[in-house]
Parts: sequence; structure tokens; C-alpha cells
Amino acid sequence: MTAHEPRTAGPHAAGSRTTVVVITRDRRDQLLHTLDRLAALPERPHVVVVDNGSSDGTAGAVAARHPGVTLVSPGRNLGAVGRTLGARHARTPYVAFSDDDSWWEPGALAAAERLLDAHPRLGLVAATVRVGDEGREDPLNAELAASPLGREHGLPGTRVLGFLACAAVARREAFLEAGGYHPVVFFAGEEQLLAYDLEACGWAVCHCPEVVAVHSPVGGVRDGRRAVMRRNAVLTAWLRR
Repeated sequence: MTAHEPRTAGPHAAGSRTTVVVITRDRRDQLLHTLDRLAALPERPHVVVVDNGSSDGTAGAVAARHPGVTLVSPGRNLGAVGRTLGARHARTPYVAFSDDDSWWEPGALAAAERLLDAHPRLGLVAATVRVGDEGREDPLNAELAASPLGREHGLPGTRVLGFLACAAVARREAFLEAGGYHPVVFFAGEEQLLAYDLEACGWAVCHCPEVVAVHSPVGGVRDGRRAVMRRNAVLTAWLRR
């Protein structure tokens, strides 16, 4: 397979208006678990997996276990830009994002579709995040709900300038108009810059608690992540403020 060439096997679910884009790298088993969860959703969303240069047999495992998934193999690690590549391959008006350790609760994508249908200015839904099998609240939920931007007439939730990338549903048109994720930021805190760019294009980003994603991270915070997040915060401010 050449770089950026998708392999699509099997038909998409009829009537689905949301594609779930999943980025992954060298986490085959976690990815397969996530794909199992997505396949069980009542919405039956399309799924695009962007393999950011895995060396653990991810592509073959996905093809064998989930032949209906569209697999995109750029041949290298694109970081968060892999989500943008996946969104370009989507053919639905809405794109939800998962990582290889996250998925959506049953009914969440249908709820997001209703919100996006009803509010044409809404560009991205920042979902509620439940952590692990026990479903505990992610502290981010409280931060989003307390956003100083508050609510605005004609929008379904609190306006925010940040979200969790694996717990977001975007209007594909808005996401691509804003340019998707910036390659300079790569990973860690990449969401804030995209939120700025969506707002600059006239699209709203809202926290809508009724849309729920599940995040089940394996292991703790990776070494150096906090330093990268601080660096990316500085880059975001330099690029846009």
C-alpha cells in the first residue's frame, strides 16, 4: 500500500451519518478492543483507522478482525495530523474522534448528530468523558462546564476553547475549513489551537454533557508529556494570539 492510500473492505452501514476516526501506533490489542466497542454501537458508524507507522502488525490484525474498517497507512507517525487525514477520507457530514484506548457510549453519536443538525453554527461537540470500566468522571468535565465563555443563544451548551481530542464530534466541513490539527503542535494539548481556529472561522465549540465518550488509558502519563504540553501552550499562544 502506498502512503495515504486507503484500503476499504466491505460496505458502510446504511444510513450512518458519522464516521469515527481512530489514530493508533503500536497498540494493536488496545485498538482491536476499541474497534470491537465501536462495532457494537447501535449507530453502526463508519470507522477509519489511521495507522501512524505501527510495527506490531496492526494493519493485518485490523484487516482480519474488522474487514469493514477503512485503513489508512501514511507510512510514518503524523501525530494528531493523522486525525485530519482520517477526516479527509470520511464521506459523512460528521466525524467523531477516538484514540485506540477510547470509544463512545451507545447513543452518544446519535445525540451528537441531533445537536449538529439542530444548530448549524455548531462546529464541534466537546463530550463528557467517563474514565475506565467504572465510568468515573474525568476532571476535564468540570473544567469545561465552568468555562467563562458561558452559554450563548442558539447554541446547545457552554462555549469552550478546549476539549479532549478523543472525546469530540465535529462537523466535517467545519473541521476541514479550520485546517484540522496543526503539524507543528503534533501531540499533547493540540486541541486548543484547533478550537481557536474553529472560532476564527465562525464555528462554535460547545461542551454538551449528553454526548459521552469512554476513555480507558493504559499506564500513567508518559515521560515528558507535561513538558511537551507546556511547550505546545507557548506555541499555540505564539501562533494565534
